Amino acid sequence: MRMPGVLPAGEPVPVDGSLPAAATRAVGASGFGVYVHVPFCASRCGYCDFNTYTAAELGGGASRETYADTVLAELTLAARVLGDTPPSRVDTVFVGGGTPTLLPPDDLARILDGIDRVWGLAADVEVTTEANPESVGPATLKELRSAGYTRISLGMQSAASGVLAVLDRTHRPGRAVEAAVEAREAGFDHVNLDLIYGTPGERAEDFAASLDQVVAAGADHVSAYALIVEDGTRLAARMRRGELPYPSDDVAADRYLAAEAALGAAGFSWYEVSNWARSGAARCRHNLLYWTGADWWGLGPGAHSHVGGVRWWNVKHPTAYAKRLADGRSPGLAREVLTPDEAYTEDVMLRLRLADGLPLAALDDAGRAAAARAVADGLLAAPAHAAGRAVLTLRGRLLADAVVRDLLP
Repeated sequence: MRMPGVLPAGEPVPVDGSLPAAATRAVGASGFGVYVHVPFCASRCGYCDFNTYTAAELGGGASRETYADTVLAELTLAARVLGDTPPSRVDTVFVGGGTPTLLPPDDLARILDGIDRVWGLAADVEVTTEANPESVGPATLKELRSAGYTRISLGMQSAASGVLAVLDRTHRPGRAVEAAVEAREAGFDHVNLDLIYGTPGERAEDFAASLDQVVAAGADHVSAYALIVEDGTRLAARMRRGELPYPSDDVAADRYLAAEAALGAAGFSWYEVSNWARSGAARCRHNLLYWTGADWWGLGPGAHSHVGGVRWWNVKHPTAYAKRLADGRSPGLAREVLTPDEAYTEDVMLRLRLADGLPLAALDDAGRAAAARAVADGLLAAPAHAAGRAVLTLRGRLLADAVVRDLLP
């Protein structure tokens, strides 16, 4: 789960991090995951508004060298909070960032071992780390695989040097493909490549070449996202000054259709609007926990957690995060208890984005009527509707947000 640059408001988190009794009655009943946020980056990409910091931005009181110990301190607190009602097992672990692989493999191994000691890893646990292509090599990949990491997600973004330059990505074209091959050779079960499309200056042939390279790399999972220009980023400032044009919705739609065609021809199937996998086993199980409303604990500055309908988020800055834990306090900044209406809205919004769709029985009368209209408009699949499910068509995927709005009260 990406850590946004701006955190929402909410009620205060208790100093000890305790949760309402109702939230902990069935922890992990629908699956339990652990997210670990590593906020360090070697440089800042122009489009990025995630909760990340370069060495120059960190200031005093936080460092990569002590970060694993700080995360393990939060894990100790988490174990106390869920002490009487722990999950029966951890199904998935996802280490995201930032660039997690700026930490030594030994530190990433220690964090994973700590999670195993506290809650226990399932026999078939999925363990993912994100990585920038230039931050890993054959030796580090072998160490991570030996430590128990089963899946790696590489930030490729594009195969075109001009696009990488606009995005301020520092790896050379072709390095992501090399890293994917090295990950396979190191024994990783699953390899994902991330793409961004619709960057100013990107040509149709640039994106086609990116898709070709993804397929040639042997990755079994692809995430492809339209470029979003976030306020406060360097890219947004360049667009405001007129140095770059704003992204085009029409171009983004064309790129999405190109991705579906190329990936489909190569044996990939979509399972979420922005994600394709070669097989059911290649789907990202951790993200599926998010999308289906399961429980997870987020470790790290700015990390979000969800247990039993309670969602909370940690303080953003690594220094403030480390200080709270050193003082024996929860790093949680604020939380919210989802109302039934809020939980319903999120369930519809997230499940409709999945290829498995949403049971029509989960909708109210108005929602079912809207679903029937969407079938007539070609936005939801008629066979799935007849079988009692709302499933987006290809055209519906292009207009997913609008379809969701129509299904909700």
